[in-house]
Amino acid sequence: MMELPNNKKDELGTKSQPSAGLSALPKTNLGFGVGLRSQHFPYLMNNDDPMVDWFEIISENFIDNYGYGRHVLAQLRAKRPIVMHGVSMNIGSTDPLNSEYLRKLKELAEFIKPEWISDHLCWTGFAGINSHDLLPLPLTDESLNHVISRVNQVQDILERPLVLENPSTYLEYEYSHLSEPEFFNELVANTQCGILLDVNNVYVSAFNHGFSAEQYINDLPHDHIIQMHLAGPTHCGDCLIDTHDQPVPSPVWRLYQQAQMLTQGVSTLLEWDANIPPYPELVAELNKAKATLAGNVPDEAVVTVSHQQTISTPIVI
Repeated sequence: MMELPNNKKDELGTKSQPSAGLSALPKTNLGFGVGLRSQHFPYLMNNDDPMVDWFEIISENFIDNYGYGRHVLAQLRAKRPIVMHGVSMNIGSTDPLNSEYLRKLKELAEFIKPEWISDHLCWTGFAGINSHDLLPLPLTDESLNHVISRVNQVQDILERPLVLENPSTYLEYEYSHLSEPEFFNELVANTQCGILLDVNNVYVSAFNHGFSAEQYINDLPHDHIIQMHLAGPTHCGDCLIDTHDQPVPSPVWRLYQQAQMLTQGVSTLLEWDANIPPYPELVAELNKAKATLAGNVPDEAVVTVSHQQTISTPIVI
């Protein structure tokens, strides 16, 4: 089991400091990439040109995977940069950090040598139970200090900066008194971590909670944003759901334009996780990002479904 340094023991409400030897936040703009999904393995293994600049993997899909998926990953890593993106770090939970998970994550990183490792600013479970959902944090000083401590612990273990994504949210805590950009500003100041700005998640959360998506993006620490996510949501009843199964709508493309201007250009990644199209169609959707940055915003509406249609799996405890 991996031991945490004594000066990094997780204590709720107590800040820690990033290690003096922590490497600098990666600033390379990798260009335009897509999420690597198993449905596209045959195409990628039978075509020499991946047609994209880089790939992002879901870390958990390749931890303890020593079969064909690992082979595909090794072949693609020889051609293009890879980024690791996780969904199970549980950085905001009061459960102890999972040292075995972090050990395996670091082991995978040693094999892949990714450009960076990311996860989400959220909690994903409690009492050892994984909810398989990205649950929102209370945006308070106590929560902030807790996350600062845990991010610094993770960075010490991984020996590299951690990059955290803003999740889409469907509820807020009454006692939150910080905005999410304020939370991120304090977090990066005390950890030197990076931000993965999911532009679609900003759009979804702003619609659901009634705040300005444009102001949210303006208020972030732009020099710590190193990557952006794009995806298509679904309008369901009186809220938007982050379904990752539709084309990117025009409002998200316009926010993406704004964010890229403020950051002076960072790596772009298209996510598509259900109703996944053939690989050439996925790349065609990604290429709309290039058109958007050239000033040609796609005319694409948000897809609407009946509020009675099931689009999420309920938690069973």
